[in-house]
Amino acid sequence: MRATTGTKLNQVSLWVLSILRMAIGWHFLYEGIVKLVDPGWTSASYLVGSRWLFSGAFQWIATHPGALQVVDFLNIWGLILIGLGLMLGFLARYAAMSGILLLALYYVASPPFISSTGAYLEGHYIWIDKNLIELIALVVLLVIPTSRFIGLDGLLEFVRRKARRPVPGDPAGLKAAVATDEAGKQATGRRVMLRQLATLPVLGAFTYAAIRKNRWESYEEKFLTGNTDATTGATLQNFSFSSLKDLKGSVPKGRIGDLEISRLIAGGNLIGGWAHSRDLIYVSKLVKAYHHDQKVFETLKIAEACGINAILTNPQLNRVINRYWRTQGGNIRFISDCGYQQDPYKGIELSIQGGAHACYVQGEISDRFVPAGRVDELGECVEIMRRHGVPGGIGAHKLETIKACVEAGIKPDFWVKTIHHVDYWSARPEEEMDNIWCRNPGETIAYMGQLEAPWIGFKILAAGAIHPEVGFPYAFKAGVDFICVGMYDFQVVEDANMTLAALADPAVQTGRQRPWRA
Repeated sequence: MRATTGTKLNQVSLWVLSILRMAIGWHFLYEGIVKLVDPGWTSASYLVGSRWLFSGAFQWIATHPGALQVVDFLNIWGLILIGLGLMLGFLARYAAMSGILLLALYYVASPPFISSTGAYLEGHYIWIDKNLIELIALVVLLVIPTSRFIGLDGLLEFVRRKARRPVPGDPAGLKAAVATDEAGKQATGRRVMLRQLATLPVLGAFTYAAIRKNRWESYEEKFLTGNTDATTGATLQNFSFSSLKDLKGSVPKGRIGDLEISRLIAGGNLIGGWAHSRDLIYVSKLVKAYHHDQKVFETLKIAEACGINAILTNPQLNRVINRYWRTQGGNIRFISDCGYQQDPYKGIELSIQGGAHACYVQGEISDRFVPAGRVDELGECVEIMRRHGVPGGIGAHKLETIKACVEAGIKPDFWVKTIHHVDYWSARPEEEMDNIWCRNPGETIAYMGQLEAPWIGFKILAAGAIHPEVGFPYAFKAGVDFICVGMYDFQVVEDANMTLAALADPAVQTGRQRPWRA
């Protein structure tokens, strides 16, 4: 075996390089099989996080189910076939070239010098990551092939040589054939044969390890599910979650002035830790612990892939949103509720500094200002927002707040008003309790139908008491132009699909009395 420099490699070097080739093959094969057996796996979140070369093409693939399905298929089977080729030493040069191409695409889609989806799972790097390291290793294996020393390519070479036959009357061909036979005899010695087949035990070890791992996981699942029942408090509940490959389409958009936003807006309560969990005092800390910065980024990326391009939240989350824009290249629109220590003026200032695309006076503030005789200040806040070049709105939980603003001649660019039905078990009339936010939905629907400014409906699920399959169509039928919903990352695709279903529901269209205002 000779390298391209013409210097003969010793067997120790060839053994080391062969082990390196088989190790990389093991990694490729494992990655491919894991993705193959995972029904929920998709490359969409990886592609949508691309922020470097060809990012537009990668993101386009992520948002088009047909193209994504093809890419996922090629990715899975590319990994499996490349892994088998490298591990067995079968067509290893072609496997190495294919591996180099695939790793180059991985590197371009998620370079270590730009924060993107998945990078934080394995650490932060400066230029170098495992994709680039394996790519360089495959270049070495391409330049110095080892599969004829240890691998099935050596057996293929012997078969190819044996198939040669000299042409009658060709002394040179006869001489070459004799030389080939001699080389073949030498190459097919028992030790050489065993060496070339050394890759088979490696494949066997991989198969054994994979089966053992699968058996343990199957046993663990059987143990957990087999020792609980479906009726007692000890039940282990199982859920299935939608992934981007289940997306039915992109959420449509409407406009508030010149600002284009999606009909489904991501709510910021869960991200900020405001869980409305009433007496479950640990829940707010739990959701805040879950929504660390990277989880927020992941959630927003999935949202953008679904066509959800806006988040409605508090200026206290300026840091997270700005970091998302800066490090992830995100394009999410920020609608701020300007809630800051019951001071809407300071809230507006912080929101504008934080890059808010639209602002409104938070319902908790406006609901207090109206009975205190400070309605004019709400109109003043709207004008301040407009002077900063962003749409200005007014939010409210109480319908009386909206009525007071209308009677005072205030004309905001949009309204943010709670709307939900009260047919759920905890919707009992309790003053100032965290259980009901729209006490008079029928009256709200009738009154809001007269207003011409766009309406963002929030608390449409009564903080989780109403299922989205019911709450979404109810809100759109009630006349809202946009719905705002707090979502975990695993709920985003499902919520997007339910929004599409609600908007396409004939009952919603025929039952809606208020014209679309956006």
